[in-house]
Amino acid sequence: MSLIWWKIIMSKKKDKEKVIYYDDGSTISDMSGVQGAKKKDKYYRTNYQSTWKDKAKTFFNAMKMMIIPCVIALLVLSILFMVFSLLAK
Repeated sequence: MSLIWWKIIMSKKKDKEKVIYYDDGSTISDMSGVQGAKKKDKYYRTNYQSTWKDKAKTFFNAMKMMIIPCVIALLVLSILFMVFSLLAK
């Protein structure tokens, strides 16, 4: 039954129109003409290589953000383990 309806619907559909694209020579990545583009920050350095201190600071900031969710996940898993171990007896 559904195959018949599918054939009816498909036979009534019109052919899709072909879309014609015109190339004006510009690309998506060409942002030179965009107004209000952000200027480079005066503190931005192109030849900057991060030091060990910068890497350590980034690492410990990330660890501070992750410690609470990790502790919560460990608590939930330990509670589930205890509950299921008691149910298994």
